[in-house]
Amino acid sequence: MDIKITSITEAIMKQALGQAREGRLHILGEMAKTLSRSRQAVSEMAPRITIITIAKDKIREIIGPGGKVIREICEVTGAKIDIEDDGTVKVAAVDQKAAEAAIQWIRGIAAEPEVGVVYSGKVVKIVDFGAFVNFLGSRDGLVHISELAPRRVGKVTDVVKVGDVVKVKLIGIDDRGKVKLSMKAVDQETGADLAAEAAAAGTVH
Repeated sequence: MDIKITSITEAIMKQALGQAREGRLHILGEMAKTLSRSRQAVSEMAPRITIITIAKDKIREIIGPGGKVIREICEVTGAKIDIEDDGTVKVAAVDQKAAEAAIQWIRGIAAEPEVGVVYSGKVVKIVDFGAFVNFLGSRDGLVHISELAPRRVGKVTDVVKVGDVVKVKLIGIDDRGKVKLSMKAVDQETGADLAAEAAAAGTVH
C-alpha cells in the first residue's frame, strides 16, 4: 500500500518554516552569548602558518650541517619549518610565541651584519688580544682587548669568559670580511648605544 503524502498544505508549510526560524534565532542567540562579535585577531592558541622569504644563499646557513641548525630551531621553539629552493620559508606553530621565536631566529641567521648596529651575542673563544663573539647565527666577530671595556684591560678573562652573553656594536668590516666588534660602545645592561645616547644628550639644551 502506498502511504506517501501526496501534498503539503499551506498551514503545514507555515508551521514548519516558523519552527525553523525560531530554531535558527535560538541558535544564533546562544552563539552571541559566547562571542558577541568576530575576533579582530586569531587566537594565540590557534594553529598558524607564517610565510617569509630569505635570500637563496642563506638557505644553507639556516639548515646547517646535516640539518643541525634547523633541527635546533624546531626543538627549541616547537615550530615546524619547511624551506623551499626559492627561499620561501613556512613556519607552522600551535601558538604565536613559538612562531615569532622561530621567525626571529631565522631572520637573525639570514640578516646581513650592519656597521653601527648593536647585537646580542655569545663569547665563543678567548685569545690574548681579544674575544670572539658569535652573533647573527653563525657569524663571529672579534672584540679587540681595547674594545672590551671603557678602561685599560690587562687580561681578556678579567672582563669576559667563554659562554658569556654580551652586547656588541659592529664597528667595522675589513676587506677580507672580518668583523670588528666593540663591547665598550654598548651599555651591557640595557643594550643602548652609548655614542648615540651621548649625541642625543648633546642636542638637548
